[in-house]
Parts: sequence; structure tokens; C-alpha cells
Amino acid sequence: MRDYAQDLMLAHHLADLADSISRDRYQSLDLVIETKPDLTPVTDADKAVETKIREALAVSRPDDLVLGEEFGAPTLTQDSYYWVIDPIDGTKNFLRGIPTWATLIALCNPQGEVVASVVSAPALYRRWFAALGSGAYISENGGAPRQIKVSGVRNLKDASLSYSDLTGWGSRKAAMLKLQDEIWRSRGFGDFWSHMLVAEGALDIAVEPTLALWDMAALDIIVREAGGTFTNLDGVPGPHGGNGVSSNTLLHKDFLGALNS
Repeated sequence: MRDYAQDLMLAHHLADLADSISRDRYQSLDLVIETKPDLTPVTDADKAVETKIREALAVSRPDDLVLGEEFGAPTLTQDSYYWVIDPIDGTKNFLRGIPTWATLIALCNPQGEVVASVVSAPALYRRWFAALGSGAYISENGGAPRQIKVSGVRNLKDASLSYSDLTGWGSRKAAMLKLQDEIWRSRGFGDFWSHMLVAEGALDIAVEPTLALWDMAALDIIVREAGGTFTNLDGVPGPHGGNGVSSNTLLHKDFLGALNS
């Protein structure tokens, strides 16, 4: 049996390695910025962080596979655990000097379920983490971990919602706009932070219409271990559905029903 506590310890070590690189490159005057084929930006920091994590995993978990945003994915097999890495989630924030960015590190079992993860946001002085069956936690400014739980809000009219932006919604855009008139509060925090605020109970729902696996894997288990629910916009559980919504569970069905009406 795999010891997920040991995997989580390793994920923390990987996050420490990542933070040492990303903190040094954040707001540096010689940051190198390129444009990928999908027209999204990538910096030398993104590449350096993923390279360092891959090197460390090759030593510590040589039998595990690694899927990363910058250097691609292997062919997944039915008996292999695999790590999912987003070296810097929020690259556009990173390169503009906005502190809302993080390294996302997740471990999936051969069935694709996320079993351990760390979300490390050094410019926010926060780190969130979870392992299957062990609860979700936050450490602030390097302090002692504190367990986190989702909110108890039960009605959409009382809910606080965060989203990425208003592009990419397609046929759901009208429903999304209508929802913003019907709930208590909405804000566009975006990226990993929205979902971590759901896990903390500070927000009730977070939603993004277009995401990759590396954007979601680390978020999924933290939200679930905090008592929440993570699915795609069609309600399919997990981070493999191309988009994501996290909630305090109590609001999940009603929110998806309103969004898909």
C-alpha cells in the first residue's frame, strides 16, 4: 500500500524547491518571457521550477510518471502513479508583479484520483495541502498548519462566488451573468486562489470554464478534504473534465442547475 503521508512530505519538499526558484525570479528585471503555441506566456521561472521538480522526482520516485504544463505528459499506464505539476499557476500575474500565483503539485493514483497535493503561494505567504483521508490544511507565513473547512452556507442567494473572468463561457454565459444578480456577492479572484478560499470557507463557490488537468489536480483534493465538492461544469467529479467548479457541497447541485439551465 502506498503511504500518502510520505508522498505529502515529498510534495512539501518539492514545493520548497519550487519556492526557492520562483521567489528569486519574481519581479526580477531580467525575467525571460516567451509565448507558447497556444499564445499563453511562459517565463524562465516556469521552466526552471518544473525542471527542478522533475529532477527531484526522478531520484525520489523513479517509478512514478510526471505530467507537467511545460514539458508534457508521458503515456499513462493502468498501474502507474503519476505527479501532475503546474510550475507557476497564474503566470500572467507572476510576470506583472501580482502576488496571486502558486506552484501546484499533485499525486494521482492509477485510477486518476488525486491522493495528495500541495499548493504553495510564497508571494501570498500561504501553503495549502492535503492527503487522502487526512483533512486539508493551511500554513500561513511558515507557521503551524491549521485545518480548514468549507462554509455552511445553504442558499444561493446568500453565497459568495469567485470566477476567473467572463470569457470562455459559450452557451453558459447568459446563465452566469444572471447568477451574479441572484447571489449575495461575486468577485473575479481567479486561478488557484478562488478554490483555496472555498476550502477555507471564505468563499462558497469557485468556477472556471476552461482548465487543464495541471490547473485543477492539486486543488481537487484540498477542496474535497475540506468537506467540499470538486467537479466539472457537467457535474462529473474530479479534475479531468476540462473545466472546474468547487463548492461547499451544500450549494453544488443548485449552482450547477442554475448554470446549466
